[in-house]
Amino acid sequence: MAQTNYNPFHAAQLQFDNAAEMLDLDQATRDLLRNPIREFHFHIPVRMDDGEVKIFQGYRVQHNDARGPAKGGLRFHPQETIDTVRALSMWMTWKTAVADLPLGGGKGGVVCDPHNLSATEQERICRGWVRQVYKNIGPNTDIPAPDVMTNSQHMLWMLDEYEVLAGARYPGAITGKPVGMGGSLGRTEATGYGVIITVREALKELDISPESTTASIQGFGNVSQYAIELYQQMGGKVVCVSAWDQQDQTSYAFKKDDGIDLYELRAITNSFGGIDKEKAAELGYSVLPGDKWLEQEVDILIPAALENQITEENVSSISSKVKILAEGANGPTTPAASKIIDEKGIFTIPDFLANAGGVVCSYFEQVQSNMNYFWEKEEVLSKLDTKMTSSYIAVSNFALENDMPMRDAAYAISVDRVAQACHDRGWV
Repeated sequence: MAQTNYNPFHAAQLQFDNAAEMLDLDQATRDLLRNPIREFHFHIPVRMDDGEVKIFQGYRVQHNDARGPAKGGLRFHPQETIDTVRALSMWMTWKTAVADLPLGGGKGGVVCDPHNLSATEQERICRGWVRQVYKNIGPNTDIPAPDVMTNSQHMLWMLDEYEVLAGARYPGAITGKPVGMGGSLGRTEATGYGVIITVREALKELDISPESTTASIQGFGNVSQYAIELYQQMGGKVVCVSAWDQQDQTSYAFKKDDGIDLYELRAITNSFGGIDKEKAAELGYSVLPGDKWLEQEVDILIPAALENQITEENVSSISSKVKILAEGANGPTTPAASKIIDEKGIFTIPDFLANAGGVVCSYFEQVQSNMNYFWEKEEVLSKLDTKMTSSYIAVSNFALENDMPMRDAAYAISVDRVAQACHDRGWV
């Protein structure tokens, strides 16, 4: 269970502070990188379908853009907070840097619950969000993308509003668009596939055959589904997944010892990744409390839901059999829990390396849109594999050379790259 007093931004700052100490950064650089370079807070008035006007809180945070335009998703969530957005924007800075992309980090959010909004109400929120920030986003400034509970349709509404206000076509202003409307082939698969590409490289390093491994995954959204797809293609077996149940406002874990069937579960899953628990039971799945995904006797754990899921309170429930923790979500492990996991000898692939496939492919989409020239799916996925593999190897080599955990190595590389860009520009 998540800690109610947990502040993701404080956790992100603590992680940065550790990296700053490792790199012996000067105080000005620490002060600059420890906080976002700019933030936008605003209200979005929306006329609902019943004629009533509701006011929604919106955010866009640009943590750092020294290496290039800010890049990062926009999430719709009823518990969204400015500190969550700040943390995610900082993690995006490190993510684009560790993947060596010419981009910075940003993030956005709207406090709302799409489950309870019609399509037209969601469209009005999208367009209202753009109207508040369109002067501060764009293909050379800050490129939004989908995140939790937003999708390609939301991005297209946003792009349309941006282009109306800008008075021209700017397909590279927003990524995650539908294929055929400037979106990239392979974008849907990219984050989940990227997680498993890093798992593949970790298994090579540990001299473990994928065919001999089992996994348990938290979440059954886009990241989880495509991670399962590629992992199963490699011969691995997923025995448990968890999913949020909107009706019950809780999560459940779905277990099948001989391995889940991805396609039958997809058939009983809604657009938000919620699995129908009655139908799952009929298909032979054990329906367990949601936190049971963490306790499975498996080789690989993949948190692919929200931040703050593996904490000091529940980390002890991780089985001694677990060899790899691949963080498919952003910030799923608290700093205190991360230390315990290292002490347990579990090989961790940190979030901003493991799940960088999404922003890598977003960058590919941005490049294709700006060129107005689009690649075949095989080319996109091949480039994704190359970029994710090279990023993993760079972090792994640094970790081995300096006898440090993968997370510390990833932070050292990414923070150093951003700090150097700030120095080169004369900011500090």
